[in-house]
Amino acid sequence: MTFVRIGGVAHHVVVEGSGPVCVLSAGLGLSWFDWDPVVPLLAPYRTVVRFDRPGHGLSAPASAPPTAAGEAARIASLLDALDAWDAPGGLDALGGHQIPVTVVGHSLAGFHAEAFARLHPTRTAALVLVDSSVEEHPRPSRTTAVSRVLGRALSAAGVPAALGPALRRASVRRDPAPTELIRRVYGTSRVLRGTLLENAHYGAVAAELLDLRERFPLPPGLPVTVLAAPDGSARWERRQRALARRLGASYEAAVPSGHLVMLDRPDAVARAVLHPGQVAA
Repeated sequence: MTFVRIGGVAHHVVVEGSGPVCVLSAGLGLSWFDWDPVVPLLAPYRTVVRFDRPGHGLSAPASAPPTAAGEAARIASLLDALDAWDAPGGLDALGGHQIPVTVVGHSLAGFHAEAFARLHPTRTAALVLVDSSVEEHPRPSRTTAVSRVLGRALSAAGVPAALGPALRRASVRRDPAPTELIRRVYGTSRVLRGTLLENAHYGAVAAELLDLRERFPLPPGLPVTVLAAPDGSARWERRQRALARRLGASYEAAVPSGHLVMLDRPDAVARAVLHPGQVAA
């Protein structure tokens, strides 16, 4: 565990394992430890890089609103910073500047992972989207100012400390994370504000990604996997399959699984990372 400063913001990073590098980025409001069930399945074969975006996990608050290009640059800067950091624990596998990596994005972070693959094609070995967000006709939100005011008001009222851990437990079924860790992360106003900020810019980031798709094609032959969790929703499965077709990706339904596939089906996530583009259609 370490902290890497990117754009003046301290980012919490955990690196484990050895071998080719894969970067795991979790969805809105989630933390590095939400990948815990997947890591033991990957670490014998991959150098696994997990990080918290600003205002998530243990990272410092965001200094600016998120953008698709900005989040892609964040991943690139993170890899650059780790490449320059000589330390034990598998980081030597990052040696050799800009060696391609497998980038894995869950939910909202699927936007960020795809943007990285488009904007940094020479640095991308494979793309894995884990029940990724899909927006065919996104509309930028006009609630940014409201989210800031709401975040300040709720923080001043002590809501994060009083209700944050309980809300986390209520939203994550069979949550395996230790109670003290949940309290440390979700009892803070920093995480509340970070989640509200990303949520407020969700539509804008989705719209930006659609523009990037028109201007920056994925690298020819790039292995892409869409791992979806339909969970009984035919409409969601249709949208995920349409995403796979649009990206020329392999498609797999993780059944049974809820949205947090990394907790419900870590085996499916690990298979998609270790054998990208080869899952059953």
